[in-house]
Amino acid sequence: MPASKQKVSRSLLFVFFFVSGFSSLVYQVVWTRLAFASFGIITPVLSVVISVFMLGLSLGSWAGGRFIAGMARKTGLSAATFYAAAEFLIGLSAFAVPKSFALGEHLLLSSGGGNSFQYLALSALVLALSILPWCVCMGATFPLMMAYIRERKDRGTDSFSYLYVANVLGAMTGTFLTALVFIELFGFHMTLRLAAAGNFIIALGSMALGAQQRHQMEAAVAAETKTSKKQTSPGAAADPGAGIIKWILFATGFCSMAMEVVWTRIFTPVLKTQVYSFASVVFVYLAATLVGSLFYRRHLKSNKTWSTPVLIMLLAISAFLPIPAADPRFVTMDLNFVPHLSSVVIVLISIFPFCAVLGYLTPGLIDTFSQGNPAAAGRAYAINVLGCILGPLVASYILLPSLSESASLILLGIPVLTFFALFWKSLPRLPRLWSSLATAGLLIYCLGFSKGFVYFLAKWSHHIEVRRDYAASVISADPEGNDQLVVNGVGMTTLTPITKFMIHLPMSYHASPAPDVLVICFGMGTSYRSALSWGADTTVVDLIPSVPEAFGFYHGNADEVRKNPHGHIIIDDGRRFLKRTTQKFDVIATDPPPPLQAAGSSLLYTPEFYDLIKEHLKPKGIVQIWLPGGDRMSAAAVARSVAISFPHVRCFASVARGGIHILASMEPMEQLTPDQLIARMPAGAKADLMEWAGNADPTQYLASVVSVEMPLEALLNPNPEIRITDDHPYNEYFLLRRQGWSWGY
Repeated sequence: MPASKQKVSRSLLFVFFFVSGFSSLVYQVVWTRLAFASFGIITPVLSVVISVFMLGLSLGSWAGGRFIAGMARKTGLSAATFYAAAEFLIGLSAFAVPKSFALGEHLLLSSGGGNSFQYLALSALVLALSILPWCVCMGATFPLMMAYIRERKDRGTDSFSYLYVANVLGAMTGTFLTALVFIELFGFHMTLRLAAAGNFIIALGSMALGAQQRHQMEAAVAAETKTSKKQTSPGAAADPGAGIIKWILFATGFCSMAMEVVWTRIFTPVLKTQVYSFASVVFVYLAATLVGSLFYRRHLKSNKTWSTPVLIMLLAISAFLPIPAADPRFVTMDLNFVPHLSSVVIVLISIFPFCAVLGYLTPGLIDTFSQGNPAAAGRAYAINVLGCILGPLVASYILLPSLSESASLILLGIPVLTFFALFWKSLPRLPRLWSSLATAGLLIYCLGFSKGFVYFLAKWSHHIEVRRDYAASVISADPEGNDQLVVNGVGMTTLTPITKFMIHLPMSYHASPAPDVLVICFGMGTSYRSALSWGADTTVVDLIPSVPEAFGFYHGNADEVRKNPHGHIIIDDGRRFLKRTTQKFDVIATDPPPPLQAAGSSLLYTPEFYDLIKEHLKPKGIVQIWLPGGDRMSAAAVARSVAISFPHVRCFASVARGGIHILASMEPMEQLTPDQLIARMPAGAKADLMEWAGNADPTQYLASVVSVEMPLEALLNPNPEIRITDDHPYNEYFLLRRQGWSWGY
C-alpha cells in the first residue's frame, strides 16, 4: 500500500477507535447510574459494574486475538468485517441493557433485603449477565483491528499503543461530555442512543474497509500463516522478560482499579457526593493515562523509550501521593465540611503521576510482548484487564469494610514496591538513591504520620465512633457538642427538630388511631423514634448497615427503642423495598440525603417514585417529602414532580427555616389549627416533639411551622419541562444551566 494511502487509512482507524472509546465510556457511566437505580446506590454495585466491564474486555481481548486468524481463513473475510460486527453488537447494548436491568430488578424482588448475601450475589449475577456480552465485544475490538492492520501488511510492532491512545482519548472525551453535557441535555436513554449511533457509524465504515480488503485476503492469509510458523509462542518465548511482563500487567491492572475505588472514597470529603465528583476522578485518570501514552508514542518514534525499571521506580513514588493529598491537616475545609477549590485541585492532581506512568507503561509492555501480533496482544491485554477485574472487588468487599482508606492504599502499593525491589539493582546509581529515599519517606509518612478524615472531626469532638461496611464508612462524632452523622466524609444530619417534624406534621394531620408508618432513610434514628412515640407500627429503611448500628451514639434510649415490638429496621434501597413489599402505610416520610444535588438523590424525587408510593398509601394516606435548601430551579423541579403526582399538596417552612416539608395526598387534608393538631397528639408524641424545644409552649412551637404555609405554586417554575424523572435527573446535573447554557430550560 502506498505510504500516503497507508497514512490516511491509519488516521481513519484512529478515528474509529476514538469513537469506540468514546461510546464505551458513555455506556459505563450511564450503565452505572442505571444500575444504582435498579440495585441500590452502594459501593458493591459500582464495583461489580466496573469488574464485569473489565471481565468482558479481558475475555473479548483474549478470544479476539485467539480466534481471529482462524475465522478469517475459514470465511475469507477481512478482520475489519469482524470488527464491524463487534461494533454493531456494542451499539445494540444501548437498547438491551436498560431492559435487562429492569427485568433483573423485577426478578430479584423476592431475594431478601439489600444487605443479604443472596441479594448481593444475585444482583451481581444479573449485572454480569446484562452487560458482559457487550463488554466482550468491546474487548475484542483491539485484536480484531490489529489483525486488520496486519492484513494490510503494516508490520509495525506498535499497533496496540497506536489504537490505545485513540481509545483513551475517546474515553476521556466521552466521560467529560457525558457527565457535563449529554445527560443534562438529553437524559440517560437518549445519551445511550447517541453512543450507539457512533458504534453503528463505525460498523458501516469498517464494513467498507473489509469489502475493500477482501480481494487481498488470500495473499494476506498466506503471509500470516507463513509468519505464524516462523514465530514461537507470539511474543512470549522470544522475549526472556515475557514472564515478568505478564505479572507487571496483572499487578498494575489490579492495583490501579482497586485504587480508583479507594480514591473515590478517600476523596469524598473534598469532592463531595455530586455526580461530577466521580466523573472528575475518572476524567483525571484517563487524561493522565493519555498523557503517558502520548509520551510513550513520542519516545517510540525517536527510539528513546524509558526502561521498565525506571517506570516502576516512578510508580513506586507516585502510588502513595493521594494519602497526604487527602490528609485533613492539609485540606482547607470549614466546619460545614465545605472544601476550598485549591483542595479539590490538589487531590485530583495527586493521582495524575501514577496514572500517567501507567499510561506509558501499559501500552509499552503490550507492544513489547506482542510485537504487533494480535493473538499475543490479546493475551497480554487480557492479563492486564484480569487484574482490573479483581481489583475493585477486593477493594470493595475486603479492604474498605475492614480498613481505613489510607491503610487500603498502602496495601495496594505493596505489589508496586515489590517490583521496585526486583528492579532496584537495574537502576542507575543516582536515580536509585533518590527514588529510594523519596519512596521510603512517603511510606514512613503514610504508615506513621498520615491522618484520615476522623482526625478532622476529632479536633472538635469529645467522642468518635467509626464503622465500616461494604456500603460506606460511617463516622459518629460530636464536634463542639453538636452530634454529627458523617457518611464517607459527608455530613448527613445533626440532632435537629427538623427530623421530628418530618413525622409529627403528617401524623397530626392524619391522626389514624393505629397508624402504619414507613420512614425512608434512618439517619440518626430521630424520625424513627418520633414515629414510635405515636404507638405506630413503624418500618424504617436504610441502605447502609452501619447507619442504624450508630443509633445508640445519638440517643440514650436507643436500646429500648430497638426492643419496641412495633419497630422494624430494614437494610435495603427505599425504592426496592416498596417494589417488593405488599404492605400499605398511613404515612410515608422521605428524608433524602443532602444536598439537593447529591448523586442518586433524584431517585426519591421523581414521578415514578411517587407513583410507587401511591401504590402503598392507605386511603387518606399522607407522604412527607423534605426539600432541603438548594438552588431554586432544582427545588422547582422537585415541586413539579409532586404537583403532577398528587392532587392535594401543602407546604410548610420547617423549624428554623430548615428546608420545606411537603405533605401530599390523594385526598384532601383537613384544615386544622395548631391547637387542634396538638390535641391529636398522644402524650408520648407530644413529649418527643418538645424534647429539644426547651420551655416553649407546644402550641406555639407547632405554630412556628404550621403558620408558615406556602402554596405549591410558589415553588413551581412556569416551564413544565423543569422537572425530575428517572431518565432525566434534573437536580443532579446542573452545570450547563448554572452557566446559562440550559437550552430551553
